[in-house]
Amino acid sequence: MATGKLTIRTDANVSEVMYDEKTQRATGVRFVDRNTKQTEEVFAKIVFLNASTIGTTFVLLNSKSNRFPNGLGNDSGVIGHYLMDHHFGVGAYATHDGFTDQYWSGRRANGIYVPRFRNLPGGEQSKDFVRGYGFQGSASRGAWNRVNGKPGFGKTMKEEMHDPGPWSFWIGGWAETLPHFDNKVTLDTSKTDPYGLPMMHIDCEFRDNEKAMRKDIQTTATEMLEAGGFKGITQFDDLATTPPGHCIHEMGTCRMGTDPKTSALNGNNQMWGVKNVFVTDGSAMASTACQNPSLTYMALTARAADTAVRMLKKGDL
Repeated sequence: MATGKLTIRTDANVSEVMYDEKTQRATGVRFVDRNTKQTEEVFAKIVFLNASTIGTTFVLLNSKSNRFPNGLGNDSGVIGHYLMDHHFGVGAYATHDGFTDQYWSGRRANGIYVPRFRNLPGGEQSKDFVRGYGFQGSASRGAWNRVNGKPGFGKTMKEEMHDPGPWSFWIGGWAETLPHFDNKVTLDTSKTDPYGLPMMHIDCEFRDNEKAMRKDIQTTATEMLEAGGFKGITQFDDLATTPPGHCIHEMGTCRMGTDPKTSALNGNNQMWGVKNVFVTDGSAMASTACQNPSLTYMALTARAADTAVRMLKKGDL
């Protein structure tokens, strides 16, 4: 932006990356203008794809040529596969009899985070699952809205609303999902969006390792609350209402790796098969860990941008 040479084009739905088979390089992108429905093209020496996991993979799968009949850079056949999302919505909540003379104010009781402690390197390993999870949670005290929906009005209701309710606390796991080849996204050419582009079909589920981990999350959450002197502990598991996609941490489908036969990108987020294309959003991830991933994407992007600039200056792109 500081150079005055940046152009931001809004309302542009990218449909594909254009590829020159003679130079074996991407030449730019083709897009559909959201308002005019017209197809346009822009050209560049380097292409960065950051359309989020599903969006980026759509563009790649839809970018077909004689060289790449199954999608741009898809020699390995892994693009679209190994879709992942963190699983969550599982833990426990309870009430506490203490602190009745206190109520939140100012910064109040705020959120907590417990880093992963299961299956750490060099430590005890679970027999039921691999990898692990972290905990998030927070405390609050019953307020006037606890009478929402109750019948009555006047003096009785005011008296019931006068004093706050008991303190409560919930703690829930945010957990790693293992990469599975069959958790995937594919192009559905039988259906098109308003711009005439194919729709994405998502086929993804949490599997045995995640389900075993959720049982452990409930158990350890209960143990923590019991140790903290909480009462009325209730476990919860919302797996039925929080399938993949609900945590909004989609990852995989254009994974990094060390072998072109099993990955689409090298360690610098550069496509093995198309050297001037970089992918640095969640689709590049080969595993999820259990932390929120956005800062990792930012770090990967900074490194890839630096790599691209250095290669460009050397004439390697």
